[in-house]
Amino acid sequence: MDLDDLHIFRCVVREGGVTRAADLLHRVPSNVTTRIKQLEERLGVTLFRRQGRGLALTEAGRTLLGHAERLLHLADAAERDVRSGAVRGVLRLGSLESAAGVRLPPILSAFHAQHPDVSLELQTGTTRALLRLLARYEVEAAFVSEPFERGNLSSMPVFAETLVLITARGAPGIRRAADLDGRTLVAFPHGCSYRRRLVEWLAEDGASPERILELSSYHAVVACVSAGAGAAIVPEEVLDRAVLGTAVERHPLPARLRVNRTHLAWSGEASTPLRALMGLLPAPAAPG
Repeated sequence: MDLDDLHIFRCVVREGGVTRAADLLHRVPSNVTTRIKQLEERLGVTLFRRQGRGLALTEAGRTLLGHAERLLHLADAAERDVRSGAVRGVLRLGSLESAAGVRLPPILSAFHAQHPDVSLELQTGTTRALLRLLARYEVEAAFVSEPFERGNLSSMPVFAETLVLITARGAPGIRRAADLDGRTLVAFPHGCSYRRRLVEWLAEDGASPERILELSSYHAVVACVSAGAGAAIVPEEVLDRAVLGTAVERHPLPARLRVNRTHLAWSGEASTPLRALMGLLPAPAAPG
């Protein structure tokens, strides 16, 4: 439905007739009459009936007037927001669980305090799952782990992590990937970049796991490792905050595997809310 038609219709109602509405709209009366008739034909109803020398709304006209007021108000509000650059709307984000649990809470809290008119929605998943959400435009941006296929995405590094290998306390020391040959790995489902690093590290040393136990939360991963279920790679900062973080043995990874960066990835032009969020993100420092 054309907003201009609704504006003309509302003006006729408010002015009580076509002639006064035409004067206000700087149109000739015949043009206003034609636009009203075209609107009635499109809707298949009569909007006005003659009442003395003026016009009165029919039942259908009263119904349309209520909708017209709301639609025109929304259009005015949209124009004001765009012209003023106000940060409003919905910002749909995807995130790795590690970033959502450790890095993002203070940032999202500060964002909400500065931009209370933006509704934040957050979905967690593996890097592969988050990239699928981006491809389907189900999220506007996502915090993903390297390595990942950038394709046509824009991205910026935002967090740097130190990854550590963990095993149960008392388990044999891990000096090289071959020490994990034939053992169980505990990891997130396919699509997790940490899992990919661990499996590739083993393959480089000619080793392979007996099986991979798939879990969907770091608390579960750490709990299973502490119970002797297998070995896993986790961000050190996540481990520091895990309930059983002190109940596992930490083993340093080779330097090329130890440092991992989380990137914010998005498609197309960043919206005003997304640009506002970017302004709160830190430049990633090298992990200690």
